[in-house]
Amino acid sequence: MMLAVTTVTLLIVMAMALVRGFAGPTIFDRVLAANLFGTKTVLLIAVLGFLFGRPEFLDIALIYALMNFIGVIALLRYFEHSQKAGKGSSAND
Repeated sequence: MMLAVTTVTLLIVMAMALVRGFAGPTIFDRVLAANLFGTKTVLLIAVLGFLFGRPEFLDIALIYALMNFIGVIALLRYFEHSQKAGKGSSAND
């Protein structure tokens, strides 16, 4: 019963992260919401693995966590460099 409540709570938090991602005023708010969504997805996979008695779900959750971390770092680097390039080109005009 407690795992079902945890699963529903995680789904609610994930929905709130999606709302924040779509409503975020800046790109960094959206990236933070995507990171939050990815982290809660890892937790959801782990809880579902425990709920269904499938320990191999933890391996999937760990791989997804690593992909989420690398993806967020890559997005932040991309937006950092694109903002620097945008500021440099507007100064020359």
